[in-house]
Parts: sequence; structure tokens; C-alpha cells
Amino acid sequence: MTISYNWLSAYLPVKIEPEQLSKMLTSVGLEVEAMENFEEIKGGLKGLVIGEVLHTEPHPNADKLTLTKVTTGSGPYLQIICGAPNVAAGQKVVVASVGTTIFPTTGQPITMKVVKIRGVESHGMICAEDEIGLGSSHAGILVLPNDAPVGTTAEEYFKSYNDVVYQIGLTPNRMDAMSHWGVARDVCAYLSHHYSKEYAPILPATNFQYDNTSLSIAIEVANAEACPRYSGVCIAGVQIKESPKWLKEKLKAIGLRPINNIVDITNFIQHETGQPLHAFDYDAIDQKKIVVKTLPEGTEFITLDGKTRVLSDNDLMICDAEKPMCIAGVFGGLGSGVTNETKNIFLESAFFNPGFIRKTSFRHGLRTDAATRFEKGIDISGTVLVLQRAAMLIKEIAEGKIASEIIDVYAAPQNKKQVTLQLNYLKKLSGKSYEPAAVKKILQSLGFGLVSESDEALVFDVPYHKPDVSLPADLVEEILRIDGLDNIVIPTNINIAPSVEEHYTAEQLKEKISNVLCGLGFSEILTNSITNSVHFSEEYATTMVRLLNNLSSELNVLRPTMLPTALEVIAHNINRKNNNLRLFEFGKTYRTSDVGSYKEETHLCLYATGQLTEANWKSKSVHSDFYYLKGIAASLLSNLGVNANWIQNEGELKLTASYKNQQLVQLSQASPATAATFEIRQPVFSADFNWDVIINCLSAKIQFAEISKFPLVDRDLAMVIPKNMPYRQVQEQVQKIKLKQLKQVRLFDVFESEKLGAGKKSFAVNFTFGDDEKTLTDKEIDGWMNKIMNTLEKELNAEIRK
Repeated sequence: MTISYNWLSAYLPVKIEPEQLSKMLTSVGLEVEAMENFEEIKGGLKGLVIGEVLHTEPHPNADKLTLTKVTTGSGPYLQIICGAPNVAAGQKVVVASVGTTIFPTTGQPITMKVVKIRGVESHGMICAEDEIGLGSSHAGILVLPNDAPVGTTAEEYFKSYNDVVYQIGLTPNRMDAMSHWGVARDVCAYLSHHYSKEYAPILPATNFQYDNTSLSIAIEVANAEACPRYSGVCIAGVQIKESPKWLKEKLKAIGLRPINNIVDITNFIQHETGQPLHAFDYDAIDQKKIVVKTLPEGTEFITLDGKTRVLSDNDLMICDAEKPMCIAGVFGGLGSGVTNETKNIFLESAFFNPGFIRKTSFRHGLRTDAATRFEKGIDISGTVLVLQRAAMLIKEIAEGKIASEIIDVYAAPQNKKQVTLQLNYLKKLSGKSYEPAAVKKILQSLGFGLVSESDEALVFDVPYHKPDVSLPADLVEEILRIDGLDNIVIPTNINIAPSVEEHYTAEQLKEKISNVLCGLGFSEILTNSITNSVHFSEEYATTMVRLLNNLSSELNVLRPTMLPTALEVIAHNINRKNNNLRLFEFGKTYRTSDVGSYKEETHLCLYATGQLTEANWKSKSVHSDFYYLKGIAASLLSNLGVNANWIQNEGELKLTASYKNQQLVQLSQASPATAATFEIRQPVFSADFNWDVIINCLSAKIQFAEISKFPLVDRDLAMVIPKNMPYRQVQEQVQKIKLKQLKQVRLFDVFESEKLGAGKKSFAVNFTFGDDEKTLTDKEIDGWMNKIMNTLEKELNAEIRK
């Protein structure tokens, strides 16, 4: 949002320097992202002075040049060579002396130097209007009236308008600050709080009074939900012409192009007060009736830009008795707006439902200034006041007569919201103790009304210009803003609360695990629980939940497992060259249990296929496999504090984790036949967690222990065992020894070769030992290793490789 320093200063009771004001605005939450100087005339005419031509004579060496003597009111006269045909003695002119930089209307800036032209020196320039940015004429030098005072700066004589413009990064909730009045209110609140004196914005008085009732208008609001309040007034005999200089200057400073006095006034009022207005040509209104309503779906409407737009039945329109004239709060229509021939106008000031405006604005791609304000919610209490202000300006500038009383349709006046602020809550949230008197002063200076107070709490009415305020936290924000966001106390001490046991709800636990999986590179999917029965084998035929009234033959059952719907997603991605996938999904499965009853279960399923890492110059690609997903599943169970037992199914690539005889997760690879059904030609691995069972197992607590200050010792052991023996049996035998100093057992290599013998393989296992009370000796470790080797040789017939 753009704010003009000069414009804003007109409403402030004290003068504040631009730099100080910038800091003040940022402190109250209106962050100044840029502060720029604005010059109506580029260069601001700086260095130029009013001079007088004392004498002229032909240049001795050039027929078309004139040698002049010019005075600027002080010092010796200047000898200036001029090529303009209209230069003459006695003229008052604009002079650019040596060292002055001029900024032409077109082209680059030029700095004056002493130059020789055909052998004669010239000390400056007598300027044409285009050479100093005052216009586009280059027919001759700019000749001023005879009473122009010699020696006066051109900046002072032409009253060049200069300003400072702030670019404010306004947050979406700050509708109340989308105007110069709103910003002035914040600045005065800041001054009142910090300087112990009451400051209030100096707002112009409207002094509204209608001249006659020669024009009449009827207003009907057919959709009060979309338009709770609609106000208007008629003005007769307006003269459409160029706006006065002061009005054009203010608009130009904030980046608006002046058009004509009526349009300029509505733009000025919008940026002054935050209330958008719309002016209609009164004589174009059929039957002198305004109807605020929606029109049937598909109605065509031509907007001001000449485009035909197809309306929705939710687009609020301003209509007359016969036709639509304007998309309410968004964009005007062709044929009803103000033109150069307009003599009488109807001026609208309304409050439109923000939801209606936002949807219409996005639906038609019309992101206008008015729509931006209406969609955030404007001050419903100010429509009439703003209308009075605008009508009096039109009367003054466009010489119209106010030809009707103000018509205000406000069937159901809105009540102010009330918010209770507990003083202990204010201290807790802000980190600072505020006196109740300071709280009341800050909020009342912002327009909040004190309803009641006690030793513990204050109750306030929320002003209509603060539609975003509804919670006590919002009041705390207002107090902190005005106190100064840069004054928030940063504590010198960091207080750490003792750790407490965390208790997660089911949804919080899902969120926790989802975050862990996203951190591991998985993406969440959400698939349809209604699917096709052909994806499931006969073992599910008797337990599948079939739909009685399915919409299509391909969606006829509730899924008994989650794999097929995930395979549809995987196939969709692979068909689009996205082959490397890691996915997870929380979902439900369904089956029949007894006659007429059904069972619904929640699952977490993980899927991995394709490459984990791509090949590069120093390493080969790594593919997803069964054991990668097993590691992820084990990590999740550990994160949940569940110490599961893993069991591998004999003769197939399936692995099951259980806890207290309850199956927690099953890992498997999709069979080639199943994958082929979905035209998937790469391995797909899945882990299916029974989430309901896991939730019931969460009584297990995660335990923590201090890291030992004594070193750990690693020993490796290689053994030859039967080829069909799983590593799990090795683990179980080692665990039966019950060595408390044995901290970890890890398989790190599997080797198979004919040299080992038929039906043999070799395991290489790492053992980690440690003691929390002392440093271990080689003798102790050797003893434990001998015990492990003897057990493996005896129980598993293992051959220890030495």
C-alpha cells in the first residue's frame, strides 16, 4: 500500500519528520518497505531561477543564434547564447546557470557547463518548457508574466509539488490501515501512548447539507445477505472537467493517474477513508430506481473495459429497473458510468459481504482496488459519513448541487462484537506487565469502547473498522503494536521446564509419524477407499463389503486391503516417467465379520519402488528393496516406543513384526502377477501397519539413559552355517547367554561360495561391548567372545572362521 507523507501529515496534530514517521509506522506494525522522494516535475526544478533578459544582439558568427545578457537578481549578468526565435529584451525567463542539472521531458539529464559556441562563451541556458520538464513545447523559450519576481527560484515560483512516499507491507488482516485516515489513527494512538498527551487525527468536517430535492431515486436491496447496507445521494448540474492542482498532486504521489474531477474525487476518498465509492450517470438509470440483486446464471454483462462477461447467479449486481449497471464492489458497466457529457450523478457508498466480493473478483479475474478493500471487510458504520464528505467535495470542485437527501438502506444494523481481556492473559501472552489505565488508553485511542472493567479483566466493544478483531489475543496484538513491536521485552534468562511424559492423541500421533516420514523422503497420498473387486483374490470374496448402489462397475467394493489403490497411484506416476517413488498413506480397510456386521480398520501403509539414489560420477545407483523398507518400518516402531519382534515367513519374501502376540506390521513385495495387472514392470515393496493395534500398544515407554563415559569395544566374528539358517537364530542364541555388557549385535556381511562347502554360507557379525562403571579389559572381552563362540558351535553347529 502507498501512503503520501504530505497527505498523511494533513491529518496529524503535530509535524513529524519523514524518517521519524517511517520508524514509527514500522514500530506499530505498518512495515515501511521503501521510502522514496516524489517529484511532480523530475528534478524538482532545483537550481533554476527566474531571470530577466537585459539585452540581445545577433551572434557575431551565427545567423540563427542570439547573444543575450541575463540577470538573475544577484551578481554580474550572465552571457548566454540562445537559439530560440522568440527571445527578446525585457522578458522574464527561466535560467539554468552553470552547474545546474536540468531534466528534460524526454531524454537524459543535462548539467550546465561553460561552453564556446562559434567562438563565444555561453554561461548557462534560457529554458524552454520541455527542457525543464514543465511541458512538451519546444517552439521557443518559456516567457513568464512581467510580474514574475527576478531571483526567485523556479521551485518556489512554479510551486513544484514534492512529497515522500511510503510503501507499506500491509498484512491481510489490516483493512483498517488501508487508508490515510486509518494510518493517522495508528500514529495518533502511538503518540498518545508514548508522549503522555491525548492526540487525535484532524479529520475534515463534512458540513453536509443538501441544496434541494430536485432529483429522486428509489433504492431496493433484494439480497440483504450480500449487501447489508447501501447508501446513496443524487447531485445535479455537475461539470466534468480537469481536477484542481492539489487533487491531482495527491493522486499522482500515490501512483494514480488523474482522469476527471468526479473519478478523481472517488479515488481520493477511497485512499483517504478506505471506503470505495461508485458514481453513476443519473440520467442513464431507468425509472430512477436502483436494485441490488443477483441475476440468473449465464447472464451476459459488458464491463467498462468493453469485455462481455458471463455472470454467475452468485455475482451481486447493481441494476436499475431494466438492466444491470455494475458488478457490485468490483467493476463498473459500460453505459452507466460518468462521461464528459454527464450532468447529473448518483453516488453510491455501500457495504458488501466480503465473501461475495472475493468470489466474484476471482471468478472474473477482476482484482480492482475496490474489490481488494471490500473483500477484507470495510467499516460498515462509515458509509454515510464518507458519502457526505464526497458529496461536499463534488459540490465544491464540480460545482454541482446536492439534489436529494442521503438515502440509507440498513435494514438490520450490526451489533458491535465484545471481547474480554483478562489482565493475567495479557501478561502471559505479551511477556510484559501493563497498567489497566495504559491498556484502556491504547485501545480507546484505536476506537475500542470500554464496556466494563474489574480487577481481573476489561471488556471492550470492537469498532466496526476492526473486523479482524474477535479474540483476546487480537487485543493483545493491538496493545503490543501501539506500545511498539520493537519494545517487546526479550528475557535475559532462558527457563527450561522439566521434561514431562508426552501423551499424544490419535491425530497428533498421525501428524508426528507423517512428519517423520516426510523427513525420510516419503510423500503422502490419499486414495479412494471405493475400488474394483477384480483387484482382489478369492480369499477376500466372502469378506468383501460390496456396494448396494455403486455408480460404476469399476467402483463396487470397499477395499479389504490398501495395496491395489496405491498401485493405481504408482502406475499413474510411472506412466508419466516418475519412476522413483516413496509414498505413505493413512487409510481404512473394510470387511464383513459376522452376518450383517462390518469391521473397519485403520492402516498406515508405506510403498517404495525405483531408485533411492541416482547414479553419479562417484557412486552407482541404489534401488529400493525389501530391507530398505524394513529399516524404515523398524525406525517408525522405535520412534513410537514399541519393541517389536521380527519374524520372516519361510520360503517367501515376507516379514512380520509383532508385539505381545499382536501383528503390528507386515512387509512384502507385490507379486509379479499383481503388479502386471496395473502394468507395473518394476518391483514394488510395501509395509502395512495395523494402526489400531499400534495405538493400543503405546503403553510402552521410550527409555533414555546417560551416555557412558567409558569406551565401547567392537569385536567381529565370522562363522560358517547352513545356507537355510536365518540370521534370527544367531541373534536368539546370543541373547540367551544374557551378557549385560553386550550392547549391540549387528550382521554386516553375508558371503556364499562353493569354497565354503555345499549348502553353506558365512555370516560376519559385529559385537559391541561396554560397561557403564569401568573400562573393559581384553581378558574380559576374550572370555565373553569364547562363550559366544562355544554357544554357536554347540547349538547351531556353526564353524567359527579364524
